[in-house]
Amino acid sequence: MRDEYGESLAGASILVIDDEIGMRNFLTKILSPRCKRVEQAASATEASAILDKYHFDLVILDNIMPGKTGLDWLREQGKVGLFSDAILITAYADLETAIEALRVGVSDFVLKPFRANQILNAVARALDRKILRRDNSLLKHELSVEGETARGRLLGKSVPIQKVREMLTPLALMPTPVLFSGASGTGKEVAARTLHAMSDRAEKPFVAVNCAAISSENCAEELFGKVGDNGPSRDGLFLLADGGVLFLDEVAQMPDKMQAALLRVLEDQRIRPVGAVREIPLNLRFFFATNADLKEAVASGRFRADLYHRINVVGIEMPRLKDRSEDIVELAALFMGQFSKALALPKLDLDEDTLLKICRYDWPGNVRELRNMIERSVILGAFPEEFAGAGRVKGTRAIEELDLVTKRHILQVLDTCDGNRAEASRRLGVSRKTIDRKCASWGM
Repeated sequence: MRDEYGESLAGASILVIDDEIGMRNFLTKILSPRCKRVEQAASATEASAILDKYHFDLVILDNIMPGKTGLDWLREQGKVGLFSDAILITAYADLETAIEALRVGVSDFVLKPFRANQILNAVARALDRKILRRDNSLLKHELSVEGETARGRLLGKSVPIQKVREMLTPLALMPTPVLFSGASGTGKEVAARTLHAMSDRAEKPFVAVNCAAISSENCAEELFGKVGDNGPSRDGLFLLADGGVLFLDEVAQMPDKMQAALLRVLEDQRIRPVGAVREIPLNLRFFFATNADLKEAVASGRFRADLYHRINVVGIEMPRLKDRSEDIVELAALFMGQFSKALALPKLDLDEDTLLKICRYDWPGNVRELRNMIERSVILGAFPEEFAGAGRVKGTRAIEELDLVTKRHILQVLDTCDGNRAEASRRLGVSRKTIDRKCASWGM
């Protein structure tokens, strides 16, 4: 529901803890129409049992309850694993209570008696701060990830890339795990982000994790989070991605002990942060990527067979750039425009000679190598000698020249091979089907 208190309430789950039934009902009545889920607990013991089963974004609790204070309960919960923000409601606003509330991680406290708008404003502030912290953590994580950010669209009109798109479409609205495989630089993360953007989780986080970059010592804490010793607990990447997608890249290099933990998460959709007694339920979809042969890794004992079968529900093989050579010019022109704008440097001319050389090159590093070559060329103001041309065809016209350039080059190679298409495909570094398709389009 959109109202004056913002949109953060609409997707929130809140636990109300108070021994007074009138206060519980009052808070539930004003929160339920605005929030995704509101639960009640009449005591600290009942609240603990509920938290053992469900995760909440926010806890609203009275400080004075039979048996123990709200602050004592929060302190205890912090030790077993409480990853919810908290608002304390109290009739006694002394300085000592306020200081202790800050120590145990209370987000805000509201004095009794209060009006509906006061508690709604406090809830909205707490949820906004929680979302801001999450977004800030995700941004820091994105900036710390090595390599390209891979935020672009899945580009190209070649048959191999069209087949990938055709596989993504029916997967968009399913919860199924997807395994993206293929050589390094083929765009596995780009394809994963494209699938996320097509799905019903598009507005939720997409968190990419490079398993090879996380040390085995810190892996559990980084992924699952950690209970704070004397302060607030630390959310792991799994919890930060809750509701969205977790993309585990280079999954073949995940440490052995984490493979067992990941298998359990996939089966139960629950995590246990480091130092926690309580497990936290999750709502996650998992994407995986690898450039290794997982079957061989299973056979050699480097990867768990049960985990392999669990993540390999649907597999998508990303084609090498040389097998989708008709996309090269479009990608080169795109990268030229991106880096020229980002670096505030002039575009280089993608002339006919340059395009021919780019199309003939094998690109063992695939799209990433092409991207890096264009970026380096823009910075240096010239293409490497092996790609440098002599013409003056501007980058904005490069895509229009693709058919002419491709046709001229393929026909030239075919002529050299006396019309032998198999030999021509070998020399060009493309599939025989690509040669046949091109020749058919030219009426040959």
